[in-house]
Amino acid sequence: MSRERLYLFDTTLRDGAQTAGIEFSLEDKIAIIGLLEDLGVDYIEGGYPGANPVDTSFFERRRTKKAVFTAFGMTKRAGRSAANDPGVMGLTQSAADATCFVAKAWDYQVELALGSTTDEHLEGIADTVRTAIAAGKEALIDLEHFFDGYKANPSYALACVQTALDAGARWVVLCDTNGGTMPSEIREIVGAVLKIAPGDRLGIHPHDDTGQAVANALAAVEAGVRQVQGTLNGLGERCGNTNLVTLIPTLVLKPYYAERFETGITPAQLERLTHISRAFDDRLNRAPARQAPYVGASAFATKAGIHASALLKDFSTYEHVPPESVGNERSIMVSQQAGKSNLLTALARHHITLEKDDPRLEKLLATVKEREARGYSYDGADASFAVLARRVLGTLPNFFDVENYRAMVERRHNAQGEEITVTEAVVKIRVAGELLMSVAEGNGPVNALDLALRKDLGIYSRRIEDLELVDFKVRILDGGTGAVTRVLVESRDGSGERWVTIGVSPNIIDASFEALYESITYKLLKTDAAQDSAD
Repeated sequence: MSRERLYLFDTTLRDGAQTAGIEFSLEDKIAIIGLLEDLGVDYIEGGYPGANPVDTSFFERRRTKKAVFTAFGMTKRAGRSAANDPGVMGLTQSAADATCFVAKAWDYQVELALGSTTDEHLEGIADTVRTAIAAGKEALIDLEHFFDGYKANPSYALACVQTALDAGARWVVLCDTNGGTMPSEIREIVGAVLKIAPGDRLGIHPHDDTGQAVANALAAVEAGVRQVQGTLNGLGERCGNTNLVTLIPTLVLKPYYAERFETGITPAQLERLTHISRAFDDRLNRAPARQAPYVGASAFATKAGIHASALLKDFSTYEHVPPESVGNERSIMVSQQAGKSNLLTALARHHITLEKDDPRLEKLLATVKEREARGYSYDGADASFAVLARRVLGTLPNFFDVENYRAMVERRHNAQGEEITVTEAVVKIRVAGELLMSVAEGNGPVNALDLALRKDLGIYSRRIEDLELVDFKVRILDGGTGAVTRVLVESRDGSGERWVTIGVSPNIIDASFEALYESITYKLLKTDAAQDSAD
């Protein structure tokens, strides 16, 4: 039985940025692109070039390797041509492969929000699509408020679909913008649209205001659409968007969908799902949702009693999919009964090969779990995992030892009488038996420590010349004055590789220094590996 292709369109970098309390930096966007490419989605919508400095910089060059790099924006304004609309031109002149334009499919919104007419708006859709195609872009149209618009005026809503397709749009996306449409309504209305448009040109974009975004996406797929838009962990304004982390394994693992449809997600990529979901939360300084389907820490957890007893005889009794298929693990009572396979996969990423019965694997697994209980999280700090693994396995070179360090922050007046803050750090390290001391000033204790630590590394100094710290995130794990602090440090070097290290301590400076130390150690491990390859 031949399967139909479903296309997955991620809008995390645009819809996710509308989440209360979320704001992506340029470095965040670049790192999240990497997670999405690891997952294997077909399209990545990066934001709105021209809307703000971050998005404009982001679209100065192509950011994806495989996924279709997509820019988002508005159709042309009334009263001007698309070729003379700065917003449209910003998209067509960006480095994006595709452009996704939002249009109003509800006549009430056309009059209320745009102060225009339906005929004028239809003309704008056509002109915008033709202009994008002429610029060499794949054109998509997001029909905002489509389902409410169809209920109010079906002829106009369908005219929007037909106009976009006639102009050459590759995809016309039906948006449940306020998230209030029921799955039964989705099926019925999509069925009506399919009478004038082929399903392989239609997409669905549900919001989660009734908690049914994933259900609505599946209903649309069952009805005939072949593109689904959503976000990592369901991020988005108000109640969020379709959660791709829930939708994807449902499409790939559940027989009803897996037998009828294929996606671009491989089994190996699906096994990275839990890691990607948690690494994304770590980047946002958010605690992962423990009860999230498929990837939550409690998704395959069972307390003692009859359920645990049954699980020990047949794990499938209370598990709808094998936890390892999505990179998660089984938890029975208070002990973890799985994890070796995940650990071996993680070790393989760093070219470390162990047999499953190697006793050192048990020791590493126990160490990881003990440290995670103290606040460490290696899903978002893979470089620290590589350092920890080599330390536990006894293969970590002793590059340098830290004798002691000190950071001092002083508030004072300068010669002009201005109040300023000066930070100074002193670091003493021992390299190959030689004691080295470095002093540096920075714009904060972490920056000063970073500069001092890298100022003189003796025989290793040249090997870290291209190392730089690009991001720094702090999260308080427990409240109160004795709170445990988790610090994530992102670094990069001249090769373009980025890596994240972690530090945990009640003292934010200690946590920061631990993450900085491991970043340098990881860089030296990289240069060791490069030298071995050259030899």
